[in-house]
Amino acid sequence: QVQFAESGGGLVQPGGSLTLSCVVSGVHFDIYPMGWYHQAPGKQRELVAAITGNSSRTHSPSARGRFTITRDNAKATVYLQMTNLKVEDTGVYLCNAVCGRELGPCFTSWGQGAQVTVSS
Repeated sequence: QVQFAESGGGLVQPGGSLTLSCVVSGVHFDIYPMGWYHQAPGKQRELVAAITGNSSRTHSPSARGRFTITRDNAKATVYLQMTNLKVEDTGVYLCNAVCGRELGPCFTSWGQGAQVTVSS
């Protein structure tokens, strides 16, 4: 059974930085594209960044230039480096494998997520 364990969230001022980590277990990590999803309060979950098994990356328009997704296949871990954080980046960040043309989550199970709060 796949499991996702996110960490690294916190409270940060606008313009600050955080790095999130997600350790994945229960699946053959290397073969899956991985993604970070943002669940803002009262809004739908959206994909902010994705990375293939060989580290080809894509970022949403809101994340481009500020967030960087990376992965370490040996550690079955995916990271999200977040810089120049904005108030609208507040929310829970979750990771999942990414599937299909619409880049939706592969698995129905989710971790607890990492809470990021950007506030002055």
